[in-house]
Amino acid sequence: MEDVLVVGEALVDIVERLDGSSAEHPGGSPANVALGLARLGRSVHLLTRIGNDDRGRAVRAHLEASGVHLVEGSITAQRTSTATARIDALGVAAYEFDLDWRLETRPDLARFRGLHAGSIAAFLAPGGDAVLDLIHAAAGRLTVTYDPNARPRLMGDAPPARARVERIVAQADLVKVSDEDLAWLTPGEDPVAVALDWQASGPAVVVVTRGSRGALAACRAGVVEVPAPHVTVIDTVGAGDAFMSGLIDYLAGADLLGGQRLAALRDMGLTGVEEMIAYAARVAAITCSRAGADPPTWAELAASCDAPDEGAAPSHRDQGP
Repeated sequence: MEDVLVVGEALVDIVERLDGSSAEHPGGSPANVALGLARLGRSVHLLTRIGNDDRGRAVRAHLEASGVHLVEGSITAQRTSTATARIDALGVAAYEFDLDWRLETRPDLARFRGLHAGSIAAFLAPGGDAVLDLIHAAAGRLTVTYDPNARPRLMGDAPPARARVERIVAQADLVKVSDEDLAWLTPGEDPVAVALDWQASGPAVVVVTRGSRGALAACRAGVVEVPAPHVTVIDTVGAGDAFMSGLIDYLAGADLLGGQRLAALRDMGLTGVEEMIAYAARVAAITCSRAGADPPTWAELAASCDAPDEGAAPSHRDQGP
């Protein structure tokens, strides 16, 4: 059985910096999550939509070089979508999108232990409703993970977007959301209170990332906080996606993926949740230390000064791309 099916957009990030320089990198939040998981040694399939053009071929080569398998039907005759990321003085990216999103096929969910979805793919018509159908079909059968990764320019007004996000949250088993996303989706509300409310609606764990202030998580046992590792930030492109990859990888290594393991995931205690988000934060920190969405391999993670010990990283590294 395969580890994870990731569904969502793959595109080209066009990164524009303050000094006037620019560069193109393969990206897209779900594609970045798939890439991060494959580099950490997971068996990953990506259901997406990219063109059979120069940019699409670059995206495909980038993903396949790290071990990501594209689901049949992901390559189309249309042009490949783009996201222009403008980097500010703090290294933070603001995005503009040129995106066409739809799904041409539906894979066999029984092949997988986990399903990850999120970002634009869960909203943008006509593919968004197909993503919701997949999540609904996977709920209770696979471990469903979700990251809203809000893009206000494409998601419309915040109140209906929040309703749609919370509809997905209620079907997910693990949710990761940034404090910036919550500031738009739930303005003026305490992030801890929102995390607790969302966790009570269905997920086993809801994680809130807070950039340099670390992350917190709400689970059945309570709330836990973890500081951010120290790192020299080049930019934050793909950092949240790398964090998401780290969360899913931790679950896989702890044998907490799959419908048969959902009860164990819900019983995960504060110590396990703390280890999980600390592990994911280390994965994200390495990504922040280099340009673009460039998550670490397991070997790079293990060799870094912040590499987890045996207790923080389940021993499962007998495979890899």
